[in-house]
Amino acid sequence: VQLQASGGGLVQAGGSLRLSCKASRRTFDMFEVGWFRQAPGKERESVASITWTGGRTDYEDSVKGRFTISRDNAKNTVYLQMNSLKPEDTAVYYCASRDIGHSDFGSWGQGTQVTVSS
Repeated sequence: VQLQASGGGLVQAGGSLRLSCKASRRTFDMFEVGWFRQAPGKERESVASITWTGGRTDYEDSVKGRFTISRDNAKNTVYLQMNSLKPEDTAVYYCASRDIGHSDFGSWGQGTQVTVSS
């Protein structure tokens, strides 16, 4: 499956952005989609994830209450609504998909840059 991430940009601190991750197709094996980010000089970290079935969500502590992950099954798209953005949220954001029975996210999108100015 191919993933297409979009929606990044430049925003002032306190502002909002919505990222989109569109999957080229869905199969019954697709279990979960996650958003990750990597800032310059730092390791990649998980931001949020959601299951295709049931919509179970999980968030990294620093984004809880500010970011919301959601999905539109009909459009094969997962969204990440980011509010109250902070300069430390600046990073390249990636979406990735994990199949049933797999512990790793095997399919990755190309990344979209989010820059938050102070």
